[in-house]
Amino acid sequence: MPFFRIEQYEIHAQTYQVEADCEAQAIEKLFAGEADAIDDGLEYIEVAEDLGLPVDEFRELANELLALDVSIGDDVISSIRSIEQVETKIRR
Repeated sequence: MPFFRIEQYEIHAQTYQVEADCEAQAIEKLFAGEADAIDDGLEYIEVAEDLGLPVDEFRELANELLALDVSIGDDVISSIRSIEQVETKIRR
């Protein structure tokens, strides 16, 4: 049986710390890459259902999923960024 590598869109939140005179300046510095990520500050929120493979471009895969009773969105195969068959099992 083959192995597949799948990338899934997920929403995460990262907490940062930055020194600034006010909230606006703190955000400006964050956007400029001048903030420091806080250790253990990455938090999983949810799967990103609104992003995914376009159904129009992946019609065959979409039809196969529907045949398996897998729910997909009208426009995208929800949360899937990419899928590819790989030679061997990926080591963790």
